[in-house]
Amino acid sequence: MSPREPDRRETEIKLAIPTAEAGHALLVRAGFSEFHPRAFESNSVYDTPAGDLMRSSRLLRLRDYHGQAILTFKGPPEPGPHKSRPEFETPVQDPEALHLILAALGFQVQFRYEKYRTTFYHLSQPGEAVLDETPIGAFLELEGPPDWIDSTAAQLGFSPSDYILQSYGALYRLHCQNAGIPPTHMVFPDD
Repeated sequence: MSPREPDRRETEIKLAIPTAEAGHALLVRAGFSEFHPRAFESNSVYDTPAGDLMRSSRLLRLRDYHGQAILTFKGPPEPGPHKSRPEFETPVQDPEALHLILAALGFQVQFRYEKYRTTFYHLSQPGEAVLDETPIGAFLELEGPPDWIDSTAAQLGFSPSDYILQSYGALYRLHCQNAGIPPTHMVFPDD
């Protein structure tokens, strides 16, 4: 959890960057400090067999990050220059029991994705920046008030035309389409 109390609405953008090192350097030069060091994150997205949540632009996700499991529900995004939508999260003490509960209710893991995440904050600013290293590239995410997102993106050298509003699932499907490969899960290759 960041040093700021979360509200019940997520407002964010993603920015594609050439490398994680480049993103790290951009954030440090802008005055950000690491809050959580780089850590592996595993996400399981649940849906009905018919894909009811995805079709309605909703998300039900179980995340394992920093040794903590977190259940998240995200509502449909509102139109606009930033991705903004309702978000509700809660820690989960027993992820396996939760998986069994969700399965009993008819939900299945439809998509898994992994990344390495480093979280940054700036004490004098109301938002949070994260550096995500994914199997399809490196991204910065800026989350906070819209005016903060815009000013921080500009400070980092980006314009609104650089904003990415798609989810990692949508970006992965596009990546697979462009590469001519069937989509499965966005996970790192086994070592």
